[in-house]
Amino acid sequence: MKNDLKLPVQDVNLEPFMATPPQYTRKKVLMKTDKVYKCKIINVIDLTEYEKLFHLKILDRVERKIFQFRPGQFVMLEVPGYGEVPISLSSSTNNHEYIELCIRKTGRTTNVLHEASVGAYVGLRGPFGNSFPMEKMQGNNVLLIAGGLGLAPLRGPLYWVSEYRDLYKDVHVLYGAKEPSQMLFTYQYNEWEKVNHINMLSIVENPDENWNGRVGMITELLDEIEIDPINTYAIVCGPPVMFKFVCNRLDKIGIPMNKMFVSLERRMHCGMGKCCRCMVGSTFTCVDGPVFDYWSVLNLKEAI
Repeated sequence: MKNDLKLPVQDVNLEPFMATPPQYTRKKVLMKTDKVYKCKIINVIDLTEYEKLFHLKILDRVERKIFQFRPGQFVMLEVPGYGEVPISLSSSTNNHEYIELCIRKTGRTTNVLHEASVGAYVGLRGPFGNSFPMEKMQGNNVLLIAGGLGLAPLRGPLYWVSEYRDLYKDVHVLYGAKEPSQMLFTYQYNEWEKVNHINMLSIVENPDENWNGRVGMITELLDEIEIDPINTYAIVCGPPVMFKFVCNRLDKIGIPMNKMFVSLERRMHCGMGKCCRCMVGSTFTCVDGPVFDYWSVLNLKEAI
């Protein structure tokens, strides 16, 4: 029997995959999760016994200019041969010369980093996560509250409001630490107040013989400032246990929960939602966060 079936002529040049030329070099299609920026440590500042501030310079001049991030995001810092750790960005978004990372000595990789000196090479991936809605806060008062190491991720929003100071009304920074020796970035407090017109208040729980400042819990600082709850946004960074006390107090003052933002850097490990260590319910804090408004946090079981 004769087969009269005729197949249509196919022009491969009309297929969708031919619309663009093939990418034979994987470098051209690298995702930001794959891209590793080679960096050199150009400065190390001792802040406390356990925290150091590292200045990292991306070696490639073009990559240095194109690396961009927003306040609240983080990077994965790689120490060759020892692993990588998620670290919040502590520098200005407008600084393309070097990146600032405040690192606490807490484990194998960070212990090695604390032994590193100027000239050592490391790798960066990222930036990862979402950010604080700084544009939405324009024309309002901004309340920045940090506890302990929380001042490190809060430095991003601090740089932002300082560099665009005319776009914001009153800006307050409330900072609390357990002891005076654990306070970070003390050399910048006068600059924030005198140069950037930011009201800076600090407090410690356990004073030493040289401490002449306030003593108590960080929530007590809220009694010293005037807050217009309708026209105020709040950013809170620090240990999760602090969020309940601070945010509940802000709620009583009248600041809406969707105008309070916290940074949840809970057990983050890979930065891409693959290891599931930071999973809270069905939410990955590294992918869906680390920035959440407080209303969302209250609806995340075991988030804080």
